[in-house]
Amino acid sequence: MREQTSERIPAARSVPELPAGILLCAIACALLVLPVSADTGVSPAVAGQHQVAVGVYVVDIKEFSVADGTYQTDFYLSLSSDDNVSMSDIEFMNGHASSVDLITDTPTKKDYRVYATMTANPDLRRYPFDNHTLPIIIEPKLATEKDLVFVVDQNSTGLDTEANLPGWTLTGMSAGVTNRTYVEGEVPYSRVIFNNGIERDTASTMLKFFLPITLIVIVSLASLLMKVSSRLGLNGSMFLAAVLIHWRIADAIPLVAYATFLDFFMIITYATLVMVCVSGILIIRYTEDKNPGMVERVNYWSIRVIPAISISLYIILFLLLFL
Repeated sequence: MREQTSERIPAARSVPELPAGILLCAIACALLVLPVSADTGVSPAVAGQHQVAVGVYVVDIKEFSVADGTYQTDFYLSLSSDDNVSMSDIEFMNGHASSVDLITDTPTKKDYRVYATMTANPDLRRYPFDNHTLPIIIEPKLATEKDLVFVVDQNSTGLDTEANLPGWTLTGMSAGVTNRTYVEGEVPYSRVIFNNGIERDTASTMLKFFLPITLIVIVSLASLLMKVSSRLGLNGSMFLAAVLIHWRIADAIPLVAYATFLDFFMIITYATLVMVCVSGILIIRYTEDKNPGMVERVNYWSIRVIPAISISLYIILFLLLFL
């Protein structure tokens, strides 16, 4: 047993040991490489692929049409790259430029002033308290992600403080890079998206829509205090006015396959007006039948039940809006 052991020991020592200096150099190199290889959210450059830094600075947004889903915008477009990239190499995926002026022209950087008409996909579920995203989507015309990758130029991206869209409040800009394939299995195209957020002005919404409807509902509920037959004509006029206001406001938005906040609000309004009209019809009937007891009973419950149901439904609807 000892002889076998003594033969193994020299064999084990025959493997050369790494000097301490070489080991320390290897550890230092690994520490330098790890941060570079960490995920930065941008696809790493490969052979034959180059990056283009894209910046969009929006000067103004105007003529946003909810019905058509279009808007006009004025912005500066910045393209920076080691290769010579220009407007002829990119395209706007959700619109077209009506005017392009070259401002800076160097081999590595180009700046443009662009006037364009863009499209958006409005979400009207919260209308008239709706908010929307107005995107500017840019892709290469021909180069796939193997050849060209976009990155966001944060220094050249933003929304001007003087930008103004009447009737709307601008909530800021965000930007990001993604990719898109159009045929299954093909190499995707790099895509950079600049999103401008807007929300409808609350003051104009309350004055132009909710104020007249609220007055109609208040007058209709106040008519419950009347025991005369003329209140039926008053409620009929209020119902007609509500229909006309609803038609006027709904005409400003396209037909959609879902119910908006406006639809639910008007359903409650119509239900309130119908209940008031029914109570007026019952009072007229029992008055003609000379049944004062039923008249008092209808009037008693109408005053207590109809406003309670109406106000409760309105409160629930507005609570659901802000949840």
